[in-house]
Amino acid sequence: MGERLLTLVRHGRTTANASNLLQGHVDNPLDEVGVAQAALLAQALQRFGPVTRLISSPLVRARQTADAIRLGTPLAFDIEIDTRWIELNYGDYDAQPASSIAPEVWAKWRTDEHFRPPNGETLGELNTRVVDAINDLVGQPHGAVSEHIVVVSHVSPIKAAVAWALGVGIETSWRTTLDRASMSTVRLDAHRPSLKTFNVTAHDFD
Repeated sequence: MGERLLTLVRHGRTTANASNLLQGHVDNPLDEVGVAQAALLAQALQRFGPVTRLISSPLVRARQTADAIRLGTPLAFDIEIDTRWIELNYGDYDAQPASSIAPEVWAKWRTDEHFRPPNGETLGELNTRVVDAINDLVGQPHGAVSEHIVVVSHVSPIKAAVAWALGVGIETSWRTTLDRASMSTVRLDAHRPSLKTFNVTAHDFD
């Protein structure tokens, strides 16, 4: 049986990223730096083997990154959109400066997966949908040919997927850093997944 890899790609930079604004469901496009970052991803992904499936969050910054990967890779298939890979819904905090969130709110957020931003989503809810999406991928038939599934998503869903691969709780996601236009690869196995790489970047942008 061939190797099955899942590479989780964080989208390129947006103006909200550059301004240190919280960016959940707000639908910002890539900025000039983000476009350049995304263009480098297609070649970098080849180090893990040819892409055999490309999935994206529905948000435009992820779709633009996925489009850049598809343009730079000889893919004979379309990008699949899966809403389960959308970023955490920050509710009323969306598009607000991270510095505007009170320290006691951050403390609660980082220790309680059931903490809900006003009108937003809990990390526990996000974790449920991400694990559901992964289980769908793992449960699909896998033959003798190697597979390389690429998912273009966001910080929180990717960290949830990494936590799943490591067999740890979603609250540990706060202990990791994920750069823009980064790649994290999980080896999918019928018995136990394993984290092959984490937060690999193919660019020198800030």
